[in-house]
Amino acid sequence: MKKVELVEAVAEMAGLTKTDAAKAVDATFAAITKALKKGDRVPVVGFGTFGVAKRAAREGRNPRTGDTVKIPARNAVTFKAGSALKDSVN
Repeated sequence: MKKVELVEAVAEMAGLTKTDAAKAVDATFAAITKALKKGDRVPVVGFGTFGVAKRAAREGRNPRTGDTVKIPARNAVTFKAGSALKDSVN
């Protein structure tokens, strides 16, 4: 599903205009992004939890040349699906 399709689905389900639905979707993503930047977890009951995991620096290997490459430490976004979401998919 593309963002446009998500906005259309939200507009239809919530009885909003597409413009208002787009604002709501954008605001939701912005709020989640802002919380993750601060290092907070974002639990959405019945859906899942967004979080941030710290990845340590490590050495990798370039598959084409076989050379060793240093991979810097970074933060990675994680998502753990909630039980309601898992149940609805299965």
